[in-house]
Amino acid sequence: MPQLDVATFLPQLFWLAVTFVVLYILMSTLGLPAVRRGIEGRRHKVDGDLGRASQLKTEAESILAAYQKTLSDARAEAQVVLRETGAKLAAEAAARQSALAASLAEQVSAAEQRIAAMKDEALAEVRGIATEVGGAIVEKLTGAPADPARLSAAIDSAVGGRA
Repeated sequence: MPQLDVATFLPQLFWLAVTFVVLYILMSTLGLPAVRRGIEGRRHKVDGDLGRASQLKTEAESILAAYQKTLSDARAEAQVVLRETGAKLAAEAAARQSALAASLAEQVSAAEQRIAAMKDEALAEVRGIATEVGGAIVEKLTGAPADPARLSAAIDSAVGGRA
């Protein structure tokens, strides 16, 4: 192997040093500045993206706050409308209920008047029937017709006590 030959060892070290210096100069003048520009470009891009992300985050937070405020305002307004509608419906129901109560009271009063009239009519008919039956009974028992004044007085005292 030629690398391990001691006679060629010194020239190999010389060419190694020359090659290293040439590669170092090429890398420091051409390669490293390109890498540095790439790293700086990425750093600026990342910083810009982070700044933009921070700005968008701030905007999103302000939009979210505005949305939540609008939502709470809408809920409050809906509660007010709900309360107003409930009160309006309750008032309408109360008005309808009072109208119905008045109508029912009127109907009950009319029915009571009809019942009183029917009662008076029935009592008048009972008085007439009682007068006829009483007269027939007295005539059958005594054989003589009954005195209408006495019969009417007896029926009035009997019916007057029950009415």
